[in-house]
Amino acid sequence: MTDGVYAGRAGADGVRNQGWLLGHFMPRGDLLHSDEVEVKWGVHPPGERRAAWATHETRTALLVLIRGCFDIELRDRTVLLREPGDYVVWGPGHDHSWQAGAEETVVLTVRWPSVPGWRLPPPANGNNSGSAQTGDLRLAT
Repeated sequence: MTDGVYAGRAGADGVRNQGWLLGHFMPRGDLLHSDEVEVKWGVHPPGERRAAWATHETRTALLVLIRGCFDIELRDRTVLLREPGDYVVWGPGHDHSWQAGAEETVVLTVRWPSVPGWRLPPPANGNNSGSAQTGDLRLAT
């Protein structure tokens, strides 16, 4: 990474940080550190549901379905993502939650800006590759 280029594998790289690949939470000076944007590769087991609603959101998010089925729950509607490439964008102020479908589901999430203070705790089993990978519970700002 010393030459300003990083090539990786989303599934393997994301294990270290609950699926997040790029954002403010990466070490300063690292090519993957950004205060402008966050990127996540979310792998969810069948039927997984977000542990808590994300509230008081201050960012904009784009979530793209790669494989499987995914429901994004907003307070006034649920957006059903069923075909690879289906996506949803929501802006600041939209509380959200989600649920994966009946098969393993993979989603790519991009949100901006990248701000500290939002994260669900890692799963109790220590496996950071699947649980609670889309959106974060507001802990502090």
